[in-house]
Amino acid sequence: MRSIIVIGTQWGDEGKGKVIDLLASQADLVVRAQGGNNAGHTIVVGDIEYRFHLVPSGILYPKTYCLIGGGTVIDPQVLLEEMQRLESQGVDLKGRLGISAYAHIIFPYHKLLDKLYEEQKGALAIGTTGRGIGPCYADKANRVGIRFCELLEPEILRSRLQAVLPIKNREIEAVFGKAPLVFDAVFEEYKRYGQALRPFLTDVEARIAQALSDDKKVLFEGAHGSLLDITFGTYPFVTSSSTISSGVSGGAGVGPSRIDHTIGVVKAYTTRVGSGAFPTALNEAELKLFVDNKTAREIGTTTGRLRRMGWFDACLVRHAVKLSGVDSFALTKLDILDGLDEIKICKGYRLDGRLLNQPPAIHEHLEKVEPVYETLPGWKCATKDINHYQDLPQAAQKYLARITELIGVPLSILSLGPERHRTIFIQDFF
Repeated sequence: MRSIIVIGTQWGDEGKGKVIDLLASQADLVVRAQGGNNAGHTIVVGDIEYRFHLVPSGILYPKTYCLIGGGTVIDPQVLLEEMQRLESQGVDLKGRLGISAYAHIIFPYHKLLDKLYEEQKGALAIGTTGRGIGPCYADKANRVGIRFCELLEPEILRSRLQAVLPIKNREIEAVFGKAPLVFDAVFEEYKRYGQALRPFLTDVEARIAQALSDDKKVLFEGAHGSLLDITFGTYPFVTSSSTISSGVSGGAGVGPSRIDHTIGVVKAYTTRVGSGAFPTALNEAELKLFVDNKTAREIGTTTGRLRRMGWFDACLVRHAVKLSGVDSFALTKLDILDGLDEIKICKGYRLDGRLLNQPPAIHEHLEKVEPVYETLPGWKCATKDINHYQDLPQAAQKYLARITELIGVPLSILSLGPERHRTIFIQDFF
């Protein structure tokens, strides 16, 4: 394998960061290709915790070159702060990070409008992070966006902003009754960002193409989860980019025929942040049996919000596996289930008496479904220090085998904790 995509196959927060980190140790290039700083990965190396939002987490390996692709949206202030924080932790970025000219830029009006739109939605509010991601992608589709290449050219930036900002200010004032943004302040701030980021402008697409032609090892880092995909996710409670494998390859400017393997990351149970239907959410009695959010490490990297927890939903994961052509899956956080007497798996839904094998497209229908569960015995012992699959408790092996059977692809990586060494590789990569 020379090119691998890693994607989430639930609602995000599946532990992609750790899987990407492990594979990045062997990669020549690591590419982030969609989403913005509404995504986050946490990597634990020894006693140090690294938090990533835009910079690919492969940057922790000195010989790995990292790229931010044209399908992303970039808040330059956030990116610069992240770069400074990583450098303060001893990570050298010089000559190791490149940004595509085609990536779109998040401006203050995107963030302001994001929050104002959310406030007006009422019951349809989706729990957005308020970081301007959706409005920036909307401007991209409306052909009024400003890209990284234009951010770097002050006079072009000025002309673009002179055309767009009056439109945004009219909306901010007339629709929401808020004070308009001041052109000079926005322009001067973003001109400074452009000059600070200029050294990182890279022909990302050509660099990836050349690496693939030279048989280099390229890892594509997916953001969010498949069920947050703008087209095929649980709409409208989704993100603003394509989070399935084709969205990753498209955002990187790479044809699907150049991808050798797609790994879908799943958690041993299910979590969700923000609003939206959650068929397998734990009830109050079940929550008392689970460890708390802090112990389970179920607090959002980007938002700090507590994640809702539920049983493993094979119906949702099957849907995600199909959409992305997943070749194998990595399962994380099996250790969080160590203390349970019984563990449920949702294998399908009932809706108005009908059995469903995939989630319905209409969100109101997903809110009404009744999960069809099967219950397996727990293993009631610690798994975090186990180094070989065959040494896992038999009940844990049966749980993994049943998940494998229900979602239809083989298990390739098993994670038993946030640390790098708490990982069992069932299949070799690169």
